[in-house]
Amino acid sequence: MKVLVIWRLLTVGGVNAGWRNRAIYFKKYGIQTEFLYTTDHGGLHIMQDIAPVYLTKNEQEIIKIIKKNTYDAIIVVDTGAAYKWIRKAKYMGPIIVEARTPELMKLKPHLKSFKGIEPVSIVVPSQYQKRLVSILTDFIPINVIYNGVDPSFFRPLSTEEIDFESTPILPKNKKIIGWIGRLDKRKNWPMLLEVAKRIKSERDDIEIWVIGGAQSVQREEFEAKWQEEQLTDIIKWFPIIPYQQMPHIYAKIRQSGGCTLATTKSESFGNTFIESMACGVPVVASNMMPVTELVVKAKTGLLFRGQNVEDAVKQLYGILDQPDSSYHDMSEAAIVHIQNKFAINVVADQYIHLLQNICDMENGANEEGNDT
Repeated sequence: MKVLVIWRLLTVGGVNAGWRNRAIYFKKYGIQTEFLYTTDHGGLHIMQDIAPVYLTKNEQEIIKIIKKNTYDAIIVVDTGAAYKWIRKAKYMGPIIVEARTPELMKLKPHLKSFKGIEPVSIVVPSQYQKRLVSILTDFIPINVIYNGVDPSFFRPLSTEEIDFESTPILPKNKKIIGWIGRLDKRKNWPMLLEVAKRIKSERDDIEIWVIGGAQSVQREEFEAKWQEEQLTDIIKWFPIIPYQQMPHIYAKIRQSGGCTLATTKSESFGNTFIESMACGVPVVASNMMPVTELVVKAKTGLLFRGQNVEDAVKQLYGILDQPDSSYHDMSEAAIVHIQNKFAINVVADQYIHLLQNICDMENGANEEGNDT
């Protein structure tokens, strides 16, 4: 089987991290995955050597790619323009739509019209996202398939394995809070700064690592505010960290007895949550869907009310200040939770079954058509 995944944005975010893991797993079962993007936002390195990647905005080139490769299925991720390309390429195979944008107004353009194409299924990464999508469409089956993490890559590293020489360097006698992702409105970095200000006023044994944001839309705004608020001593910013280094980042956070923090206002899933827990690092995030589908409260992390800074700090202290034995228990519980529910072999199998069923139905319909 050969499938094409079309998405506008080649980022280092959760969509591509999830598809990277799927493509590796699919290959073991004879499914070749290819990717078509229109814009590179620094994510090419995470897909290199994993699967063929096409990067073009040229409509004629895109149509040519679709025509020449005889794909068994095409998966369109939040890219409304793709339906026009597929129609012009006269592609007759099954179309699966992935709806990943967690904001209704931004999701609507990609689902309001399929331009004559009839998708056979919509795939979403959480029950929360299924509720959102069901507002916009009611005639296409919606399948919830979680993103998966490769537990052989994202795993708790032993002290001997950790690359302590690479950036960021683990400071002595400080607990680390990791904040990982884009610097934009939805990820809500202003709340992070408020949290940092509160912590700085109370103690000096905590350091916050901001990982990522090199090509984010609000990079300069964040940098200006970070310096203006005099937070460069408590917040260390690392705009570019290679994807392959992330298990070492999580390992250093765990080594310090730290955790990861998410201040995001909305998510369709949250890959950094499962990566963090897979590496044995507890998560602190808002008590909202779909976070509650991923993090087991008081067992694999702690949840705060809404966007409440005071409560967020309280929950962070709840992890950072607990006894070593309790931290160890939470760390181990997080690892087991991810292995049982979000390991790539668990969730990618669900996607493989969906693809196989869709392609079998398509082939059966074609054979029936040929008989008549």
